[in-house]
Amino acid sequence: MGDWIAFWDSAHSIYVNARHRDVHYLLIAEDMARYVPKGGVVLDYGCGDALHANIPAEIASRLYLCEAAPKLRATLAERFAGDAKIVVSAPEEIAALPNGTFDLIVMHSVAQYLTQEEFGKLLALFHRLLKPDGHLVLGDIIPPNISAATDARALLRLAAGNRFFFAALFGLVRTVLSNYWDLRSELGLTRYSKEDMLEKLTHAGFWGRIAHTNIGHNQARVTYVVRLA
Repeated sequence: MGDWIAFWDSAHSIYVNARHRDVHYLLIAEDMARYVPKGGVVLDYGCGDALHANIPAEIASRLYLCEAAPKLRATLAERFAGDAKIVVSAPEEIAALPNGTFDLIVMHSVAQYLTQEEFGKLLALFHRLLKPDGHLVLGDIIPPNISAATDARALLRLAAGNRFFFAALFGLVRTVLSNYWDLRSELGLTRYSKEDMLEKLTHAGFWGRIAHTNIGHNQARVTYVVRLA
């Protein structure tokens, strides 16, 4: 995970331009908000840039943004310094919170960068931090049959509908030549079939189901809605 954290903390080129970055995070925030209980305490674990975190925060009583990348975390703290509902935290600060802190935990587009062992440890942490009637939402889980070409087509569809298609074409070429592609080729992405994910959740003391739609733009990937068993 350390190599991936260093990548996301760098001046990477995953987002082809500012328009792409904004649309990406707006979709995530709007989709995430559908799961937020009114007045609930919410954790967005591995939140990234979280440009539109104010959207779910408006529904919640408090939103914790957890980010492992230190530079990115500092940027988040500065961006949301004036919002009393938003708390920016490091993973170790989240791990130190009391049992049953959260009504909702969302972890979107993170599981693929974790080993199965790392993911299992996080599930154990989430199990402790969730309230008895709370929910865990795992977004952007990659099934075994999804290729990089599928991801590219999803990006181009998003770009075509949001006025950055030609920038996306150039960005895809740039990504293939970047250290992201080197990392992806070297480390791979962890993938889960439905059977594997449900078995892992059951082993961790959860019950889960597949949501009707994935959080974000890539509907070839999967979101799981999970509760304590």
